[in-house]
Amino acid sequence: QLQLVESGGGLVQPGGSLRLSCAASGFTLDYYAIGWFRQAPGKEREGVSCIDSSGGRTKYADSMKGRFTISRDNAKNTVYLQMDSLKPEDTAVYYCAARTYCCSASNEYNYWGQGTQVTVSS
Repeated sequence: QLQLVESGGGLVQPGGSLRLSCAASGFTLDYYAIGWFRQAPGKEREGVSCIDSSGGRTKYADSMKGRFTISRDNAKNTVYLQMDSLKPEDTAVYYCAARTYCCSASNEYNYWGQGTQVTVSS
């Protein structure tokens, strides 16, 4: 069974940091780009970041540039999203998704995780 599982979410104060993980089971991530998306209550799902299969290319949404860092460890079959300088508006459910190459359209991704809640609040 092909699965992506996110972890690392939680409650953090503004200005704090979290590191999300996206682990794959049932398949290897070596040949997949991984995208991170998020969805806040009442809002559409939006793209956060993406990393290609080799880790050589990364993309970020403008509002995340300089604050979020995506990386991958193919030996561990895991992709990470380091989130620093978090703001209340970063509160959302964060999802990881896999496809052959990075794409901004969430409906182009083949596999999805169940999501992990990130809440930024004092």
